[in-house]
Amino acid sequence: MDLKGKHVILASGSPRRRELLAGLGIEFEVDTNTCFKEDFSPVIPHSEVPALMSEGKSHGFWRPLEKGEILITSDTMVLLDKFIMGKPSSREEAEDMLLKLSGRVHEVITAVTIRDAVHEETVTDTTMVTFRELSREEIDYYIDTCRPYDKAGAYGIQEWIGYAACTGIEGSFYNVMGFPVHKVYEELVKFAGYE
Repeated sequence: MDLKGKHVILASGSPRRRELLAGLGIEFEVDTNTCFKEDFSPVIPHSEVPALMSEGKSHGFWRPLEKGEILITSDTMVLLDKFIMGKPSSREEAEDMLLKLSGRVHEVITAVTIRDAVHEETVTDTTMVTFRELSREEIDYYIDTCRPYDKAGAYGIQEWIGYAACTGIEGSFYNVMGFPVHKVYEELVKFAGYE
């Protein structure tokens, strides 16, 4: 992809986001240095939280952007019955999340903020994911094997649980991985054209 000499910075430590951005044929550097602390008011509508977090990460970037630089930040949230599932902080929390997701349909909402020295755009994508009923043994096996503590909702769709338990996806698969690359591509094309 020709970005007309623009320098892309991905401000995310997620290996999935790095892999997906690289899949677009884009050269970029990773710089996760930020002063942003993830926190939000409980009165904010849940569907707006990922955009708020993504924009906060963008504006918390440690330095001003120079001309020709494009910064990408992102945030993913799993939502079940209006309950936000972030990254589990313990095995017990991961087990609890997966038990709640078992046999249910849930939403995965990802927001991406793309910013240069002058322009800023945040896009959001939502995917509906269906899991079959999971046994306690299956949940234990998945947690022991994949250790999904760095993933919202305690799972990665590209891992064992996606192969064995996901019975339906309505929307972008890559959005569930944490990066709606089709929307990122569309925005980068726009940003490449800015003077």
